[in-house]
Amino acid sequence: MTDQNICDPVTLEIVRGAISAAQREMEALIERTAISAFIREKKDFYSALFDAEGVMAVGSMVPVFGDMTGPVFKHFPRATMRDGDLYWYNDCYGSQGAVSHSNDQVLLKPVFRDGRLCAFVMGWAHFADIGGMRPGSISPDTKEIFHEGIIVPPTKLVDAGTLNEGALSIFHRNSRYPAQSAGDMSALMAAVDLGTTRVAEIVDRFGSDVMADALAQLLTRTRDLVRSKLSETFDYGTHSFTDRIDADGHGGGPYALRFSLTREKGTAGDRYIFDASETDDQAPGPVNFLMNPGVPGMALGLFYLGGDASHVCNAGGPLALDEVILREGSLVQPKWPAPLGMRGLTMMRTISTLNGLVNAAGGAAPASHAAYVIAIMRGTFTAKDGSAQPYLLADGIGVGYGARTFADGIDAVYFVAQENYPVEFLELSYPIRLREYGVVCDSGGAGRYRGGVGIVREYEILADTSVLGIRIDGVENPPWGQGGGMGGGAGRIVVNPGLPNERVLKPLSDGNPLVKADILRIETGGGGGQGHPHDRPSDKVLADVLGGYVSVEAAARLYGVAIEGREIDATETARLRATRPEVKAFHRKEYVDVLD
Repeated sequence: MTDQNICDPVTLEIVRGAISAAQREMEALIERTAISAFIREKKDFYSALFDAEGVMAVGSMVPVFGDMTGPVFKHFPRATMRDGDLYWYNDCYGSQGAVSHSNDQVLLKPVFRDGRLCAFVMGWAHFADIGGMRPGSISPDTKEIFHEGIIVPPTKLVDAGTLNEGALSIFHRNSRYPAQSAGDMSALMAAVDLGTTRVAEIVDRFGSDVMADALAQLLTRTRDLVRSKLSETFDYGTHSFTDRIDADGHGGGPYALRFSLTREKGTAGDRYIFDASETDDQAPGPVNFLMNPGVPGMALGLFYLGGDASHVCNAGGPLALDEVILREGSLVQPKWPAPLGMRGLTMMRTISTLNGLVNAAGGAAPASHAAYVIAIMRGTFTAKDGSAQPYLLADGIGVGYGARTFADGIDAVYFVAQENYPVEFLELSYPIRLREYGVVCDSGGAGRYRGGVGIVREYEILADTSVLGIRIDGVENPPWGQGGGMGGGAGRIVVNPGLPNERVLKPLSDGNPLVKADILRIETGGGGGQGHPHDRPSDKVLADVLGGYVSVEAAARLYGVAIEGREIDATETARLRATRPEVKAFHRKEYVDVLD
């Protein structure tokens, strides 16, 4: 404890635990009270707490957070705020990418105690439909952000306890499912009210000065750790990495993400400069990712924190970088009013590119992962009373993640803490039947540590009519493996597989018609592997074969392990592994020293 720190180390840990618990309780309330499936079942929501200056003190382990409070402060200075106020926005361009597509709604509420502004709480959730070109509001067909639904600039939704009902009425009126929209907004408002109560209780217990000092110490702790890890990873000079997304759905692509990080000596210590200015120009289609300048530091920070329970996810990651250079008009800094709805595939490849940047500098980040798949079905079905009823199913489907330097990649994961819809929920809620739900054999990149495998979902369409929008990336540029590991498998989508009327759909497309009794099969991609495949213990290869993750043929061809029945053929395995294939630093379809 120093003269500057009025919060002692023991109290600091108690405050850290208390604010983390408050943040988790907010998210539990959203999950249990929201109406739409994407929030309640998929868990596409986040919450965060901020200090009195609006600097994030604790948030979800999600590497796409930027400056969430700045957009509100620009329109509503902190000095003008009152107890009971609540602010709302979803304006991507107005928030400089703090929100990166319009379906995401942000609520921000100040916390006052004894007339003093002490903190802010935030709730964020993906709303299923906010208007726009197609049901669900996001579509590969969009050409401008106006096609993607209503845009809400920073707005005072509640003024000292008085609700702006007119603003909410306009918003819900623009949704094709207004009751669902209203229910989700109620859940989000309840969550920030709960967060305000919990933070106020912490302030009452410890005092506003101790609370403020505790948050400042936690911020410094994270920043110092991230900068220490950056110094261990990045030598002086410039380090670069390039990755690609396939297409934009409008004939463009591939698009390259070119990132670099420079470490240089400065007058006050080392400087770390992130530069994405060489990234390709923005796309006509909705794959643009309006990346907030805080995102690179947040993503690197979460990698270096590595789930360490003694730290919290906060703005210390972004503050660890001294400068972030983004070029207006690029894929990661598009100009208004470029569409953004399908930005998730570029966002996921951004994280993969950052991993590659760490590895290019000699670090130990995971191999590349696939981008989670989105399938949006909209149409009508015949209800029990004979009436035609509309339905909207936005099914986000998990993928394989890249192998780590110490373990296999994670199988069948959507994104962070979000989940795949259970079969029972899908069949009870929508006019479909799941014929198959499992893992995609051989989709994980081979390696000493295997890449995570993707998912197969096969639906039987029970609706009378449906139109499908699909987003799959990494078909032409699949996830890369590293250190001798091989790249992950690509995803695919096919209607009526193996039948005379089989048709393979474009992986980023919309307007695909489906009729009753059609079979829709979606296979998602796998993650890249780490290390030479011949270094994988043969008993692990056997376990993969028995578990359906690796085929017998791939076990012999890629891993050099011969399987007979349910056992290893030791003699044939020794013969296969006697010839060790040459490998290089990276693998995407073939081994290369540098990805370009």
